[in-house]
Amino acid sequence: MTPTAMTATQAGEFRAAGTDLSERRRSGVSKGPLIDISATSDTIGMHWDTDGSLRIGAFTTIGAIAADARLAAAYPGIAASAQGLATPQVRHFATLGGNLAQRSRCWYFRNPHIACLRKGGPDCPARSGNHLYHVAFDLGPCVAPHPSTMAMALLAYDAKVMTDQRSSLTIGALLGDGRNGGSDNALQPSEMIKSVALPSPLQGERALYKRAISRTHAEWPLVEVCARAVVKDGTFQFVRLAAGGIAPVPLRLAAAEAALQGKEASAANIASAAEQATAGAKPLPMTGYKLDLLKGVVRDLLEKIAE
Repeated sequence: MTPTAMTATQAGEFRAAGTDLSERRRSGVSKGPLIDISATSDTIGMHWDTDGSLRIGAFTTIGAIAADARLAAAYPGIAASAQGLATPQVRHFATLGGNLAQRSRCWYFRNPHIACLRKGGPDCPARSGNHLYHVAFDLGPCVAPHPSTMAMALLAYDAKVMTDQRSSLTIGALLGDGRNGGSDNALQPSEMIKSVALPSPLQGERALYKRAISRTHAEWPLVEVCARAVVKDGTFQFVRLAAGGIAPVPLRLAAAEAALQGKEASAANIASAAEQATAGAKPLPMTGYKLDLLKGVVRDLLEKIAE
């Protein structure tokens, strides 16, 4: 989770908590001067409106989001995703803005001696190389999955991002559609994320988060899902599913959502919807296993929500 602004500028690279930036500088991937930034009253903390909506400052730590009881009651999927992210030590320092704007975790990108699209190179070496932990929805030239758990959760909640240059950016507008392999986000040079706005809470919502991980790479999910639903009179009145670890950007699982909307919350309907979670998938030769993981995680979450 990088600093809260995170696009490189000619003058230098922004640094707040620096949990990802420090690693990139140690490896030699990031070089040059740094611009230290600090929190102000409008960029840190929880700011509640009278309608129950919430604005979270970009300097707010993931740990603070995970521990906030009022946020957990209003936006359970956001809280659960923050609680499942990384380790307690990382959550204590990492910021919300940094998590949204962190750089790719691809091992080719992280190697300072290998050129790739995200470093201005001619192609994506992972596509023809070792891409075991990469995308199962091949959307563009770069096949590294987006690393932000919070972006995935915020996508599920139709959150809007405010920067010092623009307001009300959707998560899609912030990160792009995954077809531009040369960037991790759509932030302009010198643009800084200031806060994230969440709409008014949905009454009767239940939400859960789950990630499937490798035992030897437990800190990064192979597949992760934030599931939201309102079940009333045994029927799904509202369903929202967002997934990470499977594409260059977090994805809404629209086909699975549509398969359950207005349907009985039965095991058979949930199983059928889980099969639709992979609609549109284009796995790489080594990533087909992620489709089974995705279906399993979606089914497990929906069954728990419907209990």
